[in-house]
Amino acid sequence: MLAVLALALCAHGIERFSAEHRERPAPVPPPAAHRAARPPIVPRTVWLDRATARSQPPPRYDDRVVAVFLHHTDSPNDYDCADAPEVIRHLYAGQTGDRSWDDIGYNFVVDRCGTIYEGRAGGVDRPVTGAHSQGFNHRTAGIAALGTFTAGVPVPRVMTDAIAAVAAWKLGLAGVDPQSRVLLTSSNGRSRYKTGTPTTMPAVAGHNDGFRTSCPGAALTARLPEIRATAARLQGRTPTATP
Repeated sequence: MLAVLALALCAHGIERFSAEHRERPAPVPPPAAHRAARPPIVPRTVWLDRATARSQPPPRYDDRVVAVFLHHTDSPNDYDCADAPEVIRHLYAGQTGDRSWDDIGYNFVVDRCGTIYEGRAGGVDRPVTGAHSQGFNHRTAGIAALGTFTAGVPVPRVMTDAIAAVAAWKLGLAGVDPQSRVLLTSSNGRSRYKTGTPTTMPAVAGHNDGFRTSCPGAALTARLPEIRATAARLQGRTPTATP
């Protein structure tokens, strides 16, 4: 049985939804010139059991996903990959229990063996509005690396490859180059930018690009250029200079 997990979860930068957020229609697919294949994704039903699941409101949607934010869960790294569903269940219980959120905040969770799990409910193929990057939850997806990746901590290659695969696929649905910069508008003044401020960010960004936090950790932040380049290759693009 796993020990009780640390549930810091980059929590200072994750916001709850307010009543004014409305469900938006599914986007019209762009041309398939630079779409990447959808990677294998383990559904929520694998990690969310009846005893843990809580009632929640319907999912909320944006029109498309133009950026992804990378996180780490700030939980122990010494888990067996077979136990990843249990770890994610602990994360969900902490966020929906102690923090009173309506669901887990991340859209996807990737374990150290490169397995990708569906996070927030609403359908992995749709632009589900997450609760992962305060001020920048709209038109973005949150990908969380399961573990703690501060300076000097090894980051498994299979994990970064899986993160790149998710980013390539989700951004490709909107025709976005993973090595580009995109325009986002802050929806919350507790982020790095005042409410309503437009700013350009990397299409594959770290949580700390939008919020004053150490998440996703120095070790994982250092791998972002590689993740962007891999995602671009998966989309069939020629690699470019790091933005």
